[in-house]
Amino acid sequence: MHAAIKLSKYLKPYKHFAILAPILMILEVAMDLIQPTIMQKIIDEGIATKDPTHIMVMFAAMMVCAIIGWFGGAGCTYFSSKAAVNFASDIRADLYETITYFSNSNKDKFTLGKLITNLTNDVEMLQRALNMLLKIFVRGPFMFVGAVVVVFFTARDLFSVLFYVVPVLIVCLYVFIKLSISLFRKVQETIDVVNTRVQENLSGIRVIKAFNRMRHQVKQFAGVNEELAKRNMTADQVIAALTPITQFVVNIGIVLALMLGVVKVEAGAIEIGVIVAFINYLMMIMNGLMSSSNVLIQIARAIPSAERVVVVLEEQRDIINAENPVKKEIRGDVRFENVSFSYNKQVEPVLKNITFEAKAGSTVGIIGMTGSGKSTLIKLLARLMDVDEGTIYIDDIPIRQYDIETLRGSLAFAPQKATLFSTTIEENLKYGKSDATEEEIQEALVASNAYEFVEKLDKKTQHELTQGATNLSGGQKQRLAMSRALIRKPKILVLDDTTSAVDSITEKVIRKNMKEALEGSTKFIVSSKISSIKHADLILVLEDGRIVAQGTHEELLKTSEHYREIVATQVEKGGVLYE
Repeated sequence: MHAAIKLSKYLKPYKHFAILAPILMILEVAMDLIQPTIMQKIIDEGIATKDPTHIMVMFAAMMVCAIIGWFGGAGCTYFSSKAAVNFASDIRADLYETITYFSNSNKDKFTLGKLITNLTNDVEMLQRALNMLLKIFVRGPFMFVGAVVVVFFTARDLFSVLFYVVPVLIVCLYVFIKLSISLFRKVQETIDVVNTRVQENLSGIRVIKAFNRMRHQVKQFAGVNEELAKRNMTADQVIAALTPITQFVVNIGIVLALMLGVVKVEAGAIEIGVIVAFINYLMMIMNGLMSSSNVLIQIARAIPSAERVVVVLEEQRDIINAENPVKKEIRGDVRFENVSFSYNKQVEPVLKNITFEAKAGSTVGIIGMTGSGKSTLIKLLARLMDVDEGTIYIDDIPIRQYDIETLRGSLAFAPQKATLFSTTIEENLKYGKSDATEEEIQEALVASNAYEFVEKLDKKTQHELTQGATNLSGGQKQRLAMSRALIRKPKILVLDDTTSAVDSITEKVIRKNMKEALEGSTKFIVSSKISSIKHADLILVLEDGRIVAQGTHEELLKTSEHYREIVATQVEKGGVLYE
């Protein structure tokens, strides 16, 4: 309930819809409550006395009530839907924005499958619950209370039957609703597992096929899918059992009403029409309780969703701006002082006491074995993560003092795994610079040596990429990712092994073009190939998270045994050292 109160702020902009919907539903309920009384009068005052005029007048009154009730119901549906849809849309938008600004450590607290469930299933559940709350939950209690009041005043001789029926119905509803909350929370947890499994399998489909593990993955998915089916079945069976039980209780009430009614009719205390009206009101009481229970069950299903959504919305971001952040233009001087970092604070750091300095406009090459911390080091530059110890300075200002948008706006990043979006090539490049001109796009494509293959495409830069850019080769994706970084002409450029899927000749062309296009930029080039970084002004050699050597290519050949071993290994394997 605490979570629902927190989410109620999203309903405030649409409170006029949320108020109109119940008012119109009350109008519909009022018309429904009048009709059994009209039917009673038709029977007792029209049919019993053979008065056709009275029958026609009452029939006309019944039609008017039906039309007014229809108007109220239709209006309620319209306004409740508007309130619920907009309420859910705003929550979904805030969720998406929150997740977008999460740091890596924030995202690690939630699986990708769970976040997808939050944005889709959980928000949909909240929308459905609010829609039912504004419509049916208003209808149910008002119909229940209204029917009881009408029976008290028009069929008081049969009112005692309600003392047997209503308490039993209420107890049944309480038990079923309490049980359903627990069951549907388990259902939502299992949906998380299913979504996570689907996401992992689809993103890794090539690996699955390459290792011929399709049957294994299908079997694994069948397991979690079966678990979801079992939990859904259990929850649905519990809810399904509610209807026959309540119907049985109401049928007993009808029998009691008929038995008592016969006695009262024979005694001349009531007329037959009263019994007919009472049975109709008894059915309304049951329907009121049943519709209320359906809403309560839906709310019970939505409560876990609300809790999960609030947890994400209230997650405190690790990477935030300092008070009065620095927004000055960045030149590109970078200095690491005794920087250490660990993904898991309980284990040994990934980076240990990293210290080096790069002047604006210089090129820094980073090389080392897999797992030595190369990619982690450059991620710290964009504050994708914050250091545990030490300080990173940019232009002699600690990186944490910079405005995050200013910092990242001055930096361009091309990761090893080229991430492209399912839109046109032009739009992908404009992620680097939203107002890029056609000339700037062409310059960036030429600089990354991507212009040639893009020009051969039917629609050139308007060519639509599929999800994951599966309609491009690995080398083409890497070159477009570099184009996206280069188009920004950043003060600091980070290339994380971005030429791993291109040949040495293409790499040489890219390096030459990049030097000309970004002469004043500070460049960080991570690579496993000596040929990619040997021209750098400063080369960092990493091993087990430490800098074991740093200097130019020539200096390291003289002073670093570790660097010479890397060079010798690549030459032995036929690697290109000198072009």
